[in-house]
Amino acid sequence: MPSRRLRRVLAIFALALGLAGPVAAEEVTVFAAASTTNIMDEVGALFSARGLGTVKPSHAASSTLAKQIEQGAPAQVFLSADLKWMDYLAERGLIDPKSRRNLLGNSLVLIAPAEAATPPVTIGKDFPLAALVGDGRLATGDPDHVPVGLYAKQALENLGVWAAVGPKLARTDSPRSALALVERGEAPFGIVYATDAAISGKVRVVGAFPAAGHDPIVYPVALIAGKETPTARAFLDFLKGPEAKAVFVKHGFTVE
Repeated sequence: MPSRRLRRVLAIFALALGLAGPVAAEEVTVFAAASTTNIMDEVGALFSARGLGTVKPSHAASSTLAKQIEQGAPAQVFLSADLKWMDYLAERGLIDPKSRRNLLGNSLVLIAPAEAATPPVTIGKDFPLAALVGDGRLATGDPDHVPVGLYAKQALENLGVWAAVGPKLARTDSPRSALALVERGEAPFGIVYATDAAISGKVRVVGAFPAAGHDPIVYPVALIAGKETPTARAFLDFLKGPEAKAVFVKHGFTVE
């Protein structure tokens, strides 16, 4: 049996721990494509509710995030909206190659402001998109570096309308920025991911681009090399689990 003095010391120690409160769960910093903002917030909340850790998300274009990681930004997990920018980091030895996996898929749609009297558009070879845009702008990601813009350019080239439409582009830094331009009526049309269009009540989908007309829209995820904490690995595993998958499907993503 412990002595009275030892029992007193243990009691004081236990009281001190109680006053200090529970130990804070470890935080994992996730750099994720802007088009995943809603799902990462929701999945992060589920992860935290399970007592597995807390998620600190940072959202922007995949190109911007990849460059920030290259420059030493404190990311632990990277979720890209295309393979190119994950490959960019892989070529520089900045991700853990064994942790890399394809997580999600998406599709491209043509949107217009919800209040505009824009009829459905049949998207096909040489369809009159330039005429539809008129003197306005077609909002999408900058095809020089933003994945949604890269996919959009491929689709428009394969449809034979890029030469006419390219000069009319409103080049944005992310699909959410393109969505905002159409929501505000500053652009009569936009090309965004189907999942972006689905979150807004201020736009309507007026056409869907054939998936065969552009590279598959794949969202790879990986741990950042040298930042592979147990919590980061746990979050990566959580993204593959049934709870996260249910969130992805609910928001219109396909699961790889």
